[in-house]
Amino acid sequence: MADYAHGPHADAVVALLDAYARDPMGGGQPLPEHARRTLVPQLAAFPHALSLLAYVPAAAGQGGEAGSAPRPVGLLNAFMGFSTFKAQPLLNVHDVAVLEAFRGRGIARALMAEAERQARLRGCCKLTLEVLAGNAVAQRAYRSQGYAPYDLGESQGQAQFWQKWLD
Repeated sequence: MADYAHGPHADAVVALLDAYARDPMGGGQPLPEHARRTLVPQLAAFPHALSLLAYVPAAAGQGGEAGSAPRPVGLLNAFMGFSTFKAQPLLNVHDVAVLEAFRGRGIARALMAEAERQARLRGCCKLTLEVLAGNAVAQRAYRSQGYAPYDLGESQGQAQFWQKWLD
């Protein structure tokens, strides 16, 4: 788990979320400066936030000297919620990001497995997430891990994730 008070963890959370934001699946724009400055303090102040970091060993020729500190390459941000129908907490996975050069190595799968472990430790009844309709790679990955669209059958159909900006 990321320790928001630990400088290298805080820096990794911001850098990885910024890389995700710049990716086409994250909107293709860098994080605004305000978000870069306030993200970690806001997460630290939010009691239901959980951030997981994935690292790979630094190696000569990959941006580091042999024996240097591991490199952060993956991030998962999640937030506790509540299922009223089950009267139990749930964990909503909000962001899953892996640096492009490190995709396809099981990093996202490992982050998701740790999120599930953390959810079970917290007594959650389920994990939830959102995924873009056009992100077939992520959809396949999530399905392979047991996720499925929220569906109430033919008459009611699948749930849709909607939003309304308040600013």
